[in-house]
Amino acid sequence: MLQVLYEDNHLLAVNKPAGLATMGMPAGKPSLLEMARRYIAEKYAKPGRAYLGVVSRLDVPVTGLVLFGRTSKAAARLNEQFRTHQVEKVYWALVEGRFEPQQAEWVDHLAPDRRHRRVRVVRPAQTPPSSEHAKEARLLVRRLKFLGQLSWLEIRPLTGRKHQIRVQLAQHGYSILGDRKYGSREKFPVGIALHARRLTLVHPVAQRRLELVAPLPPVWRKWDIVEEDL
Repeated sequence: MLQVLYEDNHLLAVNKPAGLATMGMPAGKPSLLEMARRYIAEKYAKPGRAYLGVVSRLDVPVTGLVLFGRTSKAAARLNEQFRTHQVEKVYWALVEGRFEPQQAEWVDHLAPDRRHRRVRVVRPAQTPPSSEHAKEARLLVRRLKFLGQLSWLEIRPLTGRKHQIRVQLAQHGYSILGDRKYGSREKFPVGIALHARRLTLVHPVAQRRLELVAPLPPVWRKWDIVEEDL
């Protein structure tokens, strides 16, 4: 069932579960986009295929806030906000190891590793072809709490690269719980312990500040995480 976080004539924000692709699945295969289209079509009795513009995306194992534009104008304006880094994005993660600095800012260069279907960190001056598509990735990381040998982190990506949070955390020695692709040795009940927590943006029509928040999946309670404690 679709968990709707915010809805008006211009926007739809939902809380994506782990294991579901945002979009791009073959016909007959589920995706968050198709679920959201069915929701709009059924709720408003819209004939045909309901329009939804994908504004934000999450990897299949990641949970949290995904935003759609309900009109092409709203989607275009929101995409421009993302493109020009006007949207504040906040993620939460449980990572292996004790994140000793209270906070850090990392700058790495990422390049696709198509053979292994992942992303890796490269040196900026590394010789082609391995770095021909390398892009700068910047990340702000802040420790919220130690949980034994794990750390609960708040992450603010300053760039929007594929797998950026996952690969940069792993590169600096803090693999996300359950993320076997990027070095995790621990299991997570469903997907990985990365959650798109909050988006702060300007409403594309009303021009007012809008803050959207996605509650954590229940599986995080295993680590006695209480959102209200922050």
